[in-house]
Amino acid sequence: MNERTALVTGADKGIGQHIARLLAAEGLTVYVGSRDPGRGQRAVEEIGAGARLLVLDVTDPGGIAQAAAQVDRLDVLVNNAGIAPSLAPPADTGVEEYRRTYETNVFGVVAVTHAFLPTLRRSPRPRIVNISSGTASLTWSTTPNPQFTPGSGGAAYRSSKAALNALTVLYAQTLAEDGFKVNALAPGLRATDLNPRAAAAGGDPAEAAQGALRLALLPDDGPTGGFFSWNGTPVPW
Repeated sequence: MNERTALVTGADKGIGQHIARLLAAEGLTVYVGSRDPGRGQRAVEEIGAGARLLVLDVTDPGGIAQAAAQVDRLDVLVNNAGIAPSLAPPADTGVEEYRRTYETNVFGVVAVTHAFLPTLRRSPRPRIVNISSGTASLTWSTTPNPQFTPGSGGAAYRSSKAALNALTVLYAQTLAEDGFKVNALAPGLRATDLNPRAAAAGGDPAEAAQGALRLALLPDDGPTGGFFSWNGTPVPW
């Protein structure tokens, strides 16, 4: 066990749990962020040595503050928690769905990042990984791309991840002098319960988690402000 510590939000299932498992296997102490204590504890038991439960709902400011007060050191933050309420196109997506989606996928990331920044600043090698989506790439959305049909994937979800990408760049630029590496990951379509399309997919969540692990453990000369696919190749903004 080394002395490095990580927090993965939404780590009680899916890609997040695999990320937490891989980080723990590297010897890090990993806080398994979960809004459901029972599900989070089960994930901790499945991950095994190095895993610690941290009850954390990214949409609850008070709960975020309580969680941050329990962590005295942090080297890696993986903002993984996210939702995709529907696959509806823009004209069929109500304002409330946008609000709900952004509350988790954008505002939740900001709230958690800000709450844990003081602790991350004490790390000699702070790393932040934001789990995004290839469908958030404006380049891929406006050019022929065999990975997805133009306009598909849910307007609220895709636009929220595009906003997250913008924040990734801004955090990277403004935190670079403090030694931070801040990057976004496009995990690819994986068999998770994010939405019905994902649930029916055959993609292995563990494969996507490998990409997050690489960004979480970047060396000092590693990139920052980048957007990368699960296999390490750059994704155009």
